[in-house]
Amino acid sequence: MKATEGTTYRMLQSNLDRVTNRLQDLRWQGATGIKLNKPSDDPAAIRPVLTTRTQIMHTDRYLETMGVTLDKMESTDGHLNHVENILQRMKEITINSINSAMSQNDLNTLADEVANLKAELVDAANAQVDGKYIFSGYAESTTPFVVNPDYNPDQSVAIPPPYDKTDSTTWPYLYMGTPDPTELEITPGELLKSNLTGNDLFLGVSNANWVDSTTTAPGQPESGRIDIFSVLVRTEEALRAGNIDDPLGAGGGLQGNLADIDSAADQNRRLRSQLGNKATRVDSALLHQNDILTDLHQILSRYQDADAIETFNAIVQQETALQAALSITAKVSQISILDYM
Repeated sequence: MKATEGTTYRMLQSNLDRVTNRLQDLRWQGATGIKLNKPSDDPAAIRPVLTTRTQIMHTDRYLETMGVTLDKMESTDGHLNHVENILQRMKEITINSINSAMSQNDLNTLADEVANLKAELVDAANAQVDGKYIFSGYAESTTPFVVNPDYNPDQSVAIPPPYDKTDSTTWPYLYMGTPDPTELEITPGELLKSNLTGNDLFLGVSNANWVDSTTTAPGQPESGRIDIFSVLVRTEEALRAGNIDDPLGAGGGLQGNLADIDSAADQNRRLRSQLGNKATRVDSALLHQNDILTDLHQILSRYQDADAIETFNAIVQQETALQAALSITAKVSQISILDYM
């Protein structure tokens, strides 16, 4: 069967279209560096590519969350370092007041300094990162510590109830946050408590006892722990009253408060150390997720990235094929029926 002239031209046009489209695809791959631009380019690669992209998205979420959390933990550590410096200065003031024969005016001057240190402590306890309070548990928009309007330092006055070391409702500052530390998912299924709550750090009341306990009344400190605010407030009271060693006098006496300052410093250092261990774990998980992300990008590259050398060689070959097809088409188009007469 003879091919008609129309059929010949259609075949030539079809061949030109095929070569031109292929050349266009190769040029696009060369410009973008991606060989998988549409599903028809490699149907078998679609599923692994989509799966890998989903894994990359999840890994990016882990990295972003852990990065933000690590920044908050570093900021928290800075505030805890400031608290440690405050307590160190408190110890120096107390020791000097006990061992030196100071006048009441000198003690009042030191009491003024303690008042300033107390204000710094409150600022550290109510610190914010990105507009959120870092020591208020889940209540990140609530100021964690406020002045107790019913605080009564005078043991001779019964109403309101005077200061009691074992009753948190009588302390100079009240905790308004929650006893719920923030949990960070560092890997699928692994949760890490990534912050400290104000009741645990500053009041010496564990999260469990702040809510409920079978051995300790809710909201009360455990043995060996202490309310840091009370240490500063009562030391100031003892200084202004010139009370050096009377535990029943104003502020409980400077000698009695000295041991409390050491307990407060130990409490701060212990929880700071715990936070440091958690920060190390987050940093380790961050590095691990970065390694996973690198591997995922390598897998994705294997399926969708074009080899530059192979692509440009294919472009040259396809351009040569296009020139040949155009040449043949030009020659065929010059043939007419007169050539056979």
